[in-house]
Amino acid sequence: MQPEALVRDHTIYACVMGSRAFGLATDDSDTDRRGVFLAPTPLFWRFDKPPTHVEGPAEEQFSWELERFCELALRANPNILECLHSPLVEYADATGRELLALRGAFLSRRVHETFIRYAHGQRRKLEADVRTHGAPRWKHAMHLLRLLISARDLLSTGSLTVDVGDHREPLLAVKRGEVPWSEVESWMTRLEQEAAEAAGRGPLPAAPDRRRVEDFLARARRASALQADPYDEVVPYDEVVQGVADDRGRRQD
Repeated sequence: MQPEALVRDHTIYACVMGSRAFGLATDDSDTDRRGVFLAPTPLFWRFDKPPTHVEGPAEEQFSWELERFCELALRANPNILECLHSPLVEYADATGRELLALRGAFLSRRVHETFIRYAHGQRRKLEADVRTHGAPRWKHAMHLLRLLISARDLLSTGSLTVDVGDHREPLLAVKRGEVPWSEVESWMTRLEQEAAEAAGRGPLPAAPDRRRVEDFLARARRASALQADPYDEVVPYDEVVQGVADDRGRRQD
């Protein structure tokens, strides 16, 4: 099966991410589409397994196979968790709606480590740009601030909000380079400190609900296994019998 067919025929959830989901879109913003597909269970019975992700077929489109998506979400991957909470859902079938209903099962205090670790990596890159070029890549600085705001609020409230809301204009001012780098740095540091404080007193559990997610995945795989696989060629029984007989005849000659 071609990877594009998995996305075309077996997507269970699709959404828009990037600046449009964050509430930071401008006239020149791209439309980034993300999705989750459920590969038919019979494909896993073959030597060549289905892919864990597919890029395309449309521009700015990327999809994960359900198991890989759940695995990354349980690890508190920032991009995956935000995908699950996008305000711009384009499609969700019954399995996709069940996945969305499980959003809370993926959330835990692990988000503090993963979000902040990612933020530190991005901040080091921005600081290197300042040393080399005298200024950071302002768009990247804006998105780092957005991530830190999201992390702080998630740890404080237990809810992940993707749209920046009232922070839109201050963040866009950063993107335009209108805020001095020293002020941007101070803002980042303050957000990190607030996130650390929230991690110690917030409502999130210590670990995600792995069993609940695994039960969901097993049900999805089982339901898929019981469906006819449209990619398998069905050979009538009489043709199978005749093929066996012909093969025996050839071996006796």
